[in-house]
Amino acid sequence: MSAASDPTARRRRFRELHAAGCFVLPNPWDVGSAKYLQHAGFPALATTSSGAAWRHGKADGQMTLEEELLHLREMVDATSLPVNADFEAGFATDADGVARNVRRAIDIGVAALSIEDSTGNPDAPLRDLPDAVARMRAARAAIDAAGGDTLLVGRAENFFVNRPDLDDAIRRLRAYSDAGADCLYAPGIRTREQIAAVVAAVAPKPVNLLVGSATELTVQDIAALGVRRISLGGALARSAWGGFQRAVQGIVHEGRFDALADAASGAELNALFGSAAR
Repeated sequence: MSAASDPTARRRRFRELHAAGCFVLPNPWDVGSAKYLQHAGFPALATTSSGAAWRHGKADGQMTLEEELLHLREMVDATSLPVNADFEAGFATDADGVARNVRRAIDIGVAALSIEDSTGNPDAPLRDLPDAVARMRAARAAIDAAGGDTLLVGRAENFFVNRPDLDDAIRRLRAYSDAGADCLYAPGIRTREQIAAVVAAVAPKPVNLLVGSATELTVQDIAALGVRRISLGGALARSAWGGFQRAVQGIVHEGRFDALADAASGAELNALFGSAAR
């Protein structure tokens, strides 16, 4: 097995990225976008549940476990980079199911995976903390039983599910850290004050920041706040969909093809993916 395809080597490289500094962890949604991001020079990749779902004509959260595992296999095989799996809430109703499913993801070769505390129920969108902690401990136990080198990310979904309570998000992240999460993540926080508060609350463990839309903050600004890694969630997939939608709407509503001027070069894509132009 080559070093590029060895899951242990990929996991070691991924953990090293979290030791110091700050890196961008972009989110491809299919094999082509994964290959392009490796070509662009990023050191690691993360899947996106929303981007993967849209690829299949589904809404975020509608992928089945088997579909998710197939997607993870495709992404791990697409490049030689470490892959962080957006594993949603573990695709299980209880902690034992989370452990079983986490082990299946580990066996595919992911370098890391995240477990979130959302329920999918708009009336009660966040799990009770004891339940969420039990599920995090189950994921930790599955990782440890498999050798312990897969990185576990604990996610507090408060800001994503319209419960923007920073104090509660921090309480949850600390509990997930105590339950064995290696990296902490509160998607949806945006201000410098929110980011700095989360970083301080879970230190010295690394924090992931979601940048899902245009922001005045640069990578350097975010690094100065103590964030270790920056992910983009479904933003790149949405950007691709945005270009597609603008082109289609221009044709449908105006009979114009102007938006095609921004299309990528077919020759460049063929060169990148190693196929002859047709």
